[in-house]
Amino acid sequence: MPKPHEQDLNDHPEQQRGWTEPVLTKYATGMANGPDKKQRQRHALNRALPDPVELAAGIRGGSRSALARGITLVESSRADHQEIAQVLLAALLPETGKAARLGLSGTPGVGKSTFIEAFGRLLTGKGLRIAVLAVDPSSVRTGGSILGDKTRMELLARDPNAFIRPSPSGGTLGGVARRTREAMLLVEAAGYDVILVETVGVGQSETSVADMVDMFLLLLAPGGGDELQGIKRGIMELADLIVVNKADGDLVPAARRAQTEYQAALHLMRPKRAGWTPHVVLASALKGEGLDAVWEAAEAHRKVLTESGDLARLRADQARAWFWTELREGLFSRLKTDPRVAALVPELERDVEEGRTTPTAAARRLLGLVLGPAEEA
Repeated sequence: MPKPHEQDLNDHPEQQRGWTEPVLTKYATGMANGPDKKQRQRHALNRALPDPVELAAGIRGGSRSALARGITLVESSRADHQEIAQVLLAALLPETGKAARLGLSGTPGVGKSTFIEAFGRLLTGKGLRIAVLAVDPSSVRTGGSILGDKTRMELLARDPNAFIRPSPSGGTLGGVARRTREAMLLVEAAGYDVILVETVGVGQSETSVADMVDMFLLLLAPGGGDELQGIKRGIMELADLIVVNKADGDLVPAARRAQTEYQAALHLMRPKRAGWTPHVVLASALKGEGLDAVWEAAEAHRKVLTESGDLARLRADQARAWFWTELREGLFSRLKTDPRVAALVPELERDVEEGRTTPTAAARRLLGLVLGPAEEA
Protein backbone atom coordinates (compact mmCIF):
# COMPACT_ATOMS: atom_id res chain seq x y z
CA MET A 1 0.00 0.00 0.00
CA PRO A 2 1.56 3.38 -0.97
CA LYS A 3 2.49 5.86 1.74
CA PRO A 4 0.21 8.92 2.06
CA HIS A 5 2.66 11.28 0.41
CA GLU A 6 3.35 8.76 -2.37
CA GLN A 7 -0.39 8.48 -3.08
CA ASP A 8 -0.61 12.26 -3.19
CA LEU A 9 2.23 12.35 -5.71
CA ASN A 10 0.56 9.70 -7.86
CA ASP A 11 -2.54 11.87 -7.94
CA HIS A 12 -0.47 14.90 -9.02
CA PRO A 13 2.14 13.85 -11.59
CA GLU A 14 3.30 17.44 -12.00
CA GLN A 15 4.79 17.20 -8.48
CA GLN A 16 6.98 14.15 -9.03
CA ARG A 17 9.51 13.30 -6.34
CA GLY A 18 13.12 14.20 -6.85
CA TRP A 19 14.90 17.46 -7.53
CA THR A 20 18.06 16.36 -9.32
CA GLU A 21 19.00 17.64 -12.76
CA PRO A 22 17.77 14.50 -14.61
CA VAL A 23 14.36 14.91 -13.00
CA LEU A 24 14.24 18.57 -13.93
CA THR A 25 15.21 17.72 -17.48
CA LYS A 26 12.53 15.05 -17.66
CA TYR A 27 9.70 17.22 -16.42
CA ALA A 28 10.77 20.68 -17.54
CA THR A 29 12.03 19.98 -21.07
CA GLY A 30 9.39 20.74 -23.60
CA MET A 31 7.48 23.11 -21.34
CA ALA A 32 8.96 26.06 -23.15
CA ASN A 33 11.74 27.11 -25.45
CA GLY A 34 13.99 30.14 -25.59
CA PRO A 35 14.17 32.64 -22.71
CA ASP A 36 11.23 31.09 -20.86
CA LYS A 37 12.84 27.66 -20.52
CA LYS A 38 15.09 28.49 -17.56
CA GLN A 39 12.20 30.15 -15.72
CA ARG A 40 10.04 27.07 -16.33
CA GLN A 41 12.80 24.80 -15.05
CA ARG A 42 13.15 26.91 -11.93
CA HIS A 43 9.40 26.74 -11.43
CA ALA A 44 9.52 22.95 -11.79
CA LEU A 45 12.26 22.80 -9.15
CA ASN A 46 10.19 24.85 -6.73
CA ARG A 47 7.15 22.60 -7.26
CA ALA A 48 9.02 19.31 -7.07
CA LEU A 49 8.81 17.34 -3.85
CA PRO A 50 12.30 16.15 -2.91
CA ASP A 51 13.17 12.64 -1.86
CA PRO A 52 14.04 12.95 1.86
CA VAL A 53 16.72 10.25 1.54
CA GLU A 54 18.49 12.13 -1.24
CA LEU A 55 18.06 15.42 0.58
CA ALA A 56 19.49 13.98 3.82
CA ALA A 57 22.52 12.69 1.90
CA GLY A 58 23.05 16.13 0.40
CA ILE A 59 22.87 17.81 3.81
CA ARG A 60 25.31 15.30 5.31
CA GLY A 61 27.64 15.94 2.40
CA GLY A 62 27.72 19.68 3.09
CA SER A 63 25.59 20.85 0.17
CA ARG A 64 24.45 24.39 0.94
CA SER A 65 21.59 24.18 -1.57
CA ALA A 66 20.36 20.93 0.04
CA LEU A 67 20.53 22.56 3.48
CA ALA A 68 18.61 25.61 2.26
CA ARG A 69 16.00 23.34 0.66
CA GLY A 70 15.69 21.34 3.87
CA ILE A 71 15.10 24.46 5.96
CA THR A 72 12.51 25.64 3.45
CA LEU A 73 10.72 22.32 3.87
CA VAL A 74 10.61 22.46 7.67
CA GLU A 75 9.42 26.08 7.56
CA SER A 76 6.64 25.35 5.06
CA SER A 77 3.06 25.11 6.29
CA ARG A 78 2.04 22.73 3.50
CA ALA A 79 1.00 19.31 4.81
CA ASP A 80 2.98 17.41 2.15
CA HIS A 81 6.10 19.47 2.89
CA GLN A 82 5.74 18.86 6.61
CA GLU A 83 5.41 15.12 6.07
CA ILE A 84 8.64 14.98 4.08
CA ALA A 85 10.33 17.33 6.57
CA GLN A 86 9.62 14.97 9.46
CA VAL A 87 11.05 12.04 7.52
CA LEU A 88 14.13 14.15 6.78
CA LEU A 89 14.58 15.17 10.42
CA ALA A 90 14.22 11.57 11.60
CA ALA A 91 16.92 10.49 9.15
CA LEU A 92 19.31 13.22 10.30
CA LEU A 93 18.62 13.07 14.05
CA PRO A 94 21.65 10.84 14.83
CA GLU A 95 23.96 13.51 13.33
CA THR A 96 22.61 16.34 15.52
CA GLY A 97 23.53 17.69 18.92
CA LYS A 98 27.26 18.30 18.42
CA ALA A 99 27.29 22.05 17.72
CA ALA A 100 27.62 24.86 20.23
CA ARG A 101 24.27 26.67 20.26
CA LEU A 102 24.42 30.38 21.07
CA GLY A 103 21.40 32.68 21.21
CA LEU A 104 21.77 36.43 20.88
CA SER A 105 19.33 39.24 21.52
CA GLY A 106 19.72 42.94 22.14
CA THR A 107 18.17 46.35 22.31
CA PRO A 108 17.26 48.21 19.09
CA GLY A 109 20.27 49.86 17.48
CA VAL A 110 22.78 47.88 19.49
CA GLY A 111 24.42 46.51 16.35
CA LYS A 112 23.44 42.83 16.45
CA SER A 113 24.16 42.19 12.78
CA THR A 114 27.49 44.02 12.90
CA PHE A 115 28.46 42.07 16.01
CA ILE A 116 27.44 38.72 14.53
CA GLU A 117 29.37 39.41 11.34
CA ALA A 118 32.54 40.35 13.23
CA PHE A 119 32.14 37.50 15.72
CA GLY A 120 31.37 35.01 12.96
CA ARG A 121 34.44 36.02 10.97
CA LEU A 122 36.55 35.62 14.10
CA LEU A 123 35.28 32.05 14.50
CA THR A 124 35.70 31.10 10.84
CA GLY A 125 39.23 32.46 11.13
CA LYS A 126 39.77 29.88 13.86
CA GLY A 127 38.74 27.12 11.44
CA LEU A 128 35.16 26.76 12.71
CA ARG A 129 32.06 26.48 10.51
CA ILE A 130 29.36 28.96 11.52
CA ALA A 131 25.60 28.95 10.88
CA VAL A 132 23.56 32.07 11.56
CA LEU A 133 19.79 31.65 11.93
CA ALA A 134 18.45 35.19 11.91
CA VAL A 135 14.78 35.84 12.67
CA ASP A 136 13.17 38.93 11.13
CA PRO A 137 9.91 40.38 12.44
CA SER A 138 6.85 39.81 10.28
CA SER A 139 4.42 42.60 9.55
CA VAL A 140 1.19 42.30 11.52
CA ARG A 141 -0.62 43.83 8.51
CA THR A 142 0.82 41.96 5.53
CA GLY A 143 2.69 39.06 7.16
CA GLY A 144 5.79 39.91 5.12
CA SER A 145 9.40 40.25 6.30
CA ILE A 146 12.39 42.09 4.85
CA LEU A 147 14.87 39.21 5.43
CA GLY A 148 17.86 41.49 4.82
CA ASP A 149 20.40 39.81 7.08
CA LYS A 150 22.61 38.62 4.22
CA THR A 151 22.84 42.23 3.06
CA ARG A 152 23.71 43.46 6.55
CA MET A 153 26.35 40.71 6.92
CA GLU A 154 27.86 41.00 3.45
CA LEU A 155 31.39 39.85 4.33
CA LEU A 156 30.25 36.89 6.41
CA ALA A 157 27.75 35.89 3.72
CA ARG A 158 30.66 35.44 1.28
CA ASP A 159 32.65 33.30 3.72
CA PRO A 160 32.63 29.64 2.55
CA ASN A 161 32.65 28.48 6.18
CA ALA A 162 29.54 30.47 7.09
CA PHE A 163 25.87 29.86 6.33
CA ILE A 164 23.29 32.60 6.93
CA ARG A 165 19.59 31.84 6.87
CA PRO A 166 17.07 34.62 7.57
CA SER A 167 13.57 33.45 8.49
CA PRO A 168 10.35 35.36 9.20
CA SER A 169 8.97 35.22 12.73
CA GLY A 170 5.52 34.63 11.23
CA GLY A 171 3.85 36.19 14.25
CA THR A 172 5.42 33.68 16.65
CA LEU A 173 6.10 35.25 20.05
CA GLY A 174 9.43 34.87 21.77
CA GLY A 175 11.68 36.50 19.17
CA VAL A 176 12.22 33.33 17.15
CA ALA A 177 10.41 31.52 14.35
CA ARG A 178 8.32 28.44 15.07
CA ARG A 179 10.69 26.17 13.11
CA THR A 180 13.99 27.58 14.37
CA ARG A 181 14.59 24.40 16.39
CA GLU A 182 14.24 22.19 13.32
CA ALA A 183 16.55 24.49 11.35
CA MET A 184 19.14 24.12 14.11
CA LEU A 185 19.02 20.33 13.78
CA LEU A 186 19.56 20.55 10.03
CA VAL A 187 22.60 22.83 10.24
CA GLU A 188 24.06 20.56 12.93
CA ALA A 189 23.62 17.56 10.65
CA ALA A 190 25.39 19.57 7.92
CA GLY A 191 28.46 19.71 10.14
CA TYR A 192 28.44 23.30 11.41
CA ASP A 193 30.36 23.79 14.66
CA VAL A 194 28.65 26.89 16.05
CA ILE A 195 25.04 28.03 15.61
CA LEU A 196 24.16 31.68 16.28
CA VAL A 197 20.44 32.35 16.67
CA GLU A 198 19.65 36.05 16.35
CA THR A 199 16.25 37.11 17.68
CA VAL A 200 14.08 39.93 16.37
CA GLY A 201 15.10 42.13 19.32
CA VAL A 202 14.75 42.52 23.04
CA GLY A 203 11.44 42.93 24.84
CA GLN A 204 9.23 41.28 27.41
CA SER A 205 8.62 38.17 25.30
CA GLU A 206 11.85 37.82 23.28
CA THR A 207 13.14 35.13 25.64
CA SER A 208 12.16 31.90 23.87
CA VAL A 209 15.63 31.69 22.35
CA ALA A 210 17.00 30.95 25.83
CA ASP A 211 14.92 27.75 25.81
CA MET A 212 16.60 26.37 22.68
CA VAL A 213 20.30 27.26 23.02
CA ASP A 214 23.16 26.34 25.34
CA MET A 215 24.24 29.91 26.06
CA PHE A 216 22.22 33.13 25.86
CA LEU A 217 24.12 36.34 25.06
CA LEU A 218 22.48 39.69 25.73
CA LEU A 219 23.91 42.55 23.66
CA LEU A 220 23.55 46.05 25.08
CA ALA A 221 24.79 49.50 24.09
CA PRO A 222 26.33 52.22 26.28
CA GLY A 223 25.08 55.75 26.61
CA GLY A 224 21.40 54.93 26.68
CA GLY A 225 20.54 56.97 29.74
CA ASP A 226 19.37 54.98 32.77
CA GLU A 227 21.00 51.68 31.81
CA LEU A 228 18.99 49.43 34.11
CA GLN A 229 15.68 50.87 32.95
CA GLY A 230 16.52 50.14 29.33
CA ILE A 231 16.21 46.39 29.79
CA LYS A 232 13.72 44.06 31.45
CA ARG A 233 14.80 42.19 34.55
CA GLY A 234 13.32 38.94 33.19
CA ILE A 235 15.63 38.78 30.21
CA MET A 236 18.67 39.74 32.30
CA GLU A 237 17.96 36.77 34.56
CA LEU A 238 18.16 34.50 31.51
CA ALA A 239 21.44 35.91 30.19
CA ASP A 240 24.59 33.81 30.57
CA LEU A 241 26.77 36.65 29.31
CA ILE A 242 26.12 40.35 28.78
CA VAL A 243 28.12 42.08 26.06
CA VAL A 244 28.30 45.89 26.05
CA ASN A 245 28.88 46.63 22.38
CA LYS A 246 30.14 49.86 20.77
CA ALA A 247 32.83 50.24 23.46
CA ASP A 248 35.01 52.45 21.27
CA GLY A 249 35.86 56.11 20.74
CA ASP A 250 33.96 58.58 22.88
CA LEU A 251 31.67 55.82 24.15
CA VAL A 252 34.40 54.00 26.10
CA PRO A 253 33.71 55.81 29.42
CA ALA A 254 29.96 55.25 29.05
CA ALA A 255 30.58 51.59 28.20
CA ARG A 256 32.67 51.11 31.33
CA ARG A 257 29.97 52.73 33.47
CA ALA A 258 27.36 50.47 31.88
CA GLN A 259 29.56 47.44 32.54
CA THR A 260 29.81 48.36 36.23
CA GLU A 261 26.06 48.95 36.56
CA TYR A 262 25.07 45.73 34.82
CA GLN A 263 27.61 43.72 36.80
CA ALA A 264 26.19 45.12 40.04
CA ALA A 265 22.68 44.22 38.88
CA LEU A 266 23.74 40.64 38.06
CA HIS A 267 25.04 40.19 41.61
CA LEU A 268 21.48 40.78 42.86
CA MET A 269 20.13 37.91 40.76
CA ARG A 270 20.33 34.21 41.44
CA PRO A 271 22.59 32.43 38.92
CA LYS A 272 20.82 30.06 36.54
CA ARG A 273 23.28 27.22 37.19
CA ALA A 274 25.84 26.27 39.79
CA GLY A 275 29.36 26.69 38.55
CA TRP A 276 28.66 29.58 36.20
CA THR A 277 28.25 33.22 37.19
CA PRO A 278 27.04 35.55 34.41
CA HIS A 279 29.29 38.54 33.86
CA VAL A 280 29.68 41.56 31.59
CA VAL A 281 32.32 42.07 28.90
CA LEU A 282 33.10 45.06 26.69
CA ALA A 283 33.33 44.72 22.92
CA SER A 284 33.56 46.76 19.76
CA ALA A 285 32.28 44.91 16.72
CA LEU A 286 33.35 47.84 14.55
CA LYS A 287 36.99 47.54 15.61
CA GLY A 288 36.97 43.81 16.33
CA GLU A 289 37.89 44.33 19.98
CA GLY A 290 36.67 42.15 22.85
CA LEU A 291 35.38 39.40 20.55
CA ASP A 292 38.00 36.91 21.74
CA ALA A 293 36.78 37.46 25.31
CA VAL A 294 33.23 36.62 24.20
CA TRP A 295 34.35 33.36 22.58
CA GLU A 296 36.52 32.46 25.60
CA ALA A 297 33.46 32.94 27.82
CA ALA A 298 31.39 30.75 25.48
CA GLU A 299 34.00 27.98 25.59
CA ALA A 300 34.29 28.22 29.38
CA HIS A 301 30.50 28.10 29.76
CA ARG A 302 30.23 25.00 27.55
CA LYS A 303 33.03 23.30 29.50
CA VAL A 304 31.25 23.94 32.80
CA LEU A 305 27.96 22.59 31.46
CA THR A 306 29.56 19.52 29.91
CA GLU A 307 31.64 18.54 32.94
CA SER A 308 28.72 18.97 35.34
CA GLY A 309 26.27 17.07 33.14
CA ASP A 310 24.07 20.16 32.89
CA LEU A 311 24.39 20.29 29.10
CA ALA A 312 22.72 16.91 28.64
CA ARG A 313 20.00 17.81 31.16
CA LEU A 314 19.48 21.18 29.48
CA ARG A 315 19.05 19.61 26.05
CA ALA A 316 16.60 17.05 27.50
CA ASP A 317 14.55 19.78 29.19
CA GLN A 318 14.49 21.77 25.96
CA ALA A 319 13.31 18.74 23.98
CA ARG A 320 10.47 18.17 26.46
CA ALA A 321 9.46 21.86 26.30
CA TRP A 322 9.58 21.67 22.50
CA PHE A 323 7.20 18.68 22.60
CA TRP A 324 4.62 20.58 24.64
CA THR A 325 4.96 23.67 22.44
CA GLU A 326 4.31 21.60 19.32
CA LEU A 327 1.37 19.89 21.02
CA ARG A 328 -0.26 23.21 21.95
CA GLU A 329 0.28 24.76 18.53
CA GLY A 330 -0.79 21.58 16.76
CA LEU A 331 -4.02 21.40 18.74
CA PHE A 332 -4.77 25.04 18.03
CA SER A 333 -4.08 24.52 14.32
CA ARG A 334 -6.39 21.49 14.19
CA LEU A 335 -9.01 23.43 16.11
CA LYS A 336 -9.01 26.22 13.55
CA THR A 337 -9.42 23.81 10.62
CA ASP A 338 -12.27 21.78 12.17
CA PRO A 339 -15.47 22.45 10.15
CA ARG A 340 -17.63 22.28 13.28
CA VAL A 341 -15.51 25.00 14.85
CA ALA A 342 -15.71 27.15 11.72
CA ALA A 343 -19.52 26.93 11.83
CA LEU A 344 -19.81 27.78 15.53
CA VAL A 345 -17.14 30.48 15.92
CA PRO A 346 -19.12 33.37 14.35
CA GLU A 347 -22.04 32.73 16.72
CA LEU A 348 -19.77 32.57 19.77
CA GLU A 349 -17.91 35.71 18.73
CA ARG A 350 -21.20 37.64 18.46
CA ASP A 351 -22.33 36.36 21.85
CA VAL A 352 -19.05 37.49 23.43
CA GLU A 353 -19.06 40.88 21.69
CA GLU A 354 -22.66 41.59 22.74
CA GLY A 355 -22.17 40.42 26.31
CA ARG A 356 -24.51 37.43 26.17
CA THR A 357 -21.77 35.09 27.43
CA THR A 358 -18.28 35.31 28.82
CA PRO A 359 -15.17 34.52 26.73
CA THR A 360 -14.38 31.66 29.11
CA ALA A 361 -17.79 30.06 28.70
CA ALA A 362 -17.61 30.45 24.92
CA ALA A 363 -14.17 28.85 24.80
CA ARG A 364 -15.35 25.96 26.98
CA ARG A 365 -18.30 25.37 24.68
CA LEU A 366 -16.01 25.29 21.65
CA LEU A 367 -13.55 22.90 23.29
CA GLY A 368 -16.41 20.69 24.46
CA LEU A 369 -17.66 20.46 20.89
CA VAL A 370 -14.31 19.14 19.65
CA LEU A 371 -12.89 17.30 22.66
CA GLY A 372 -16.05 16.34 24.49
CA PRO A 373 -17.19 17.56 27.90
CA ALA A 374 -14.48 17.91 30.54
CA GLU A 375 -14.70 15.45 33.41
CA GLU A 376 -15.14 16.88 36.87
CA ALA A 377 -12.12 16.50 39.13
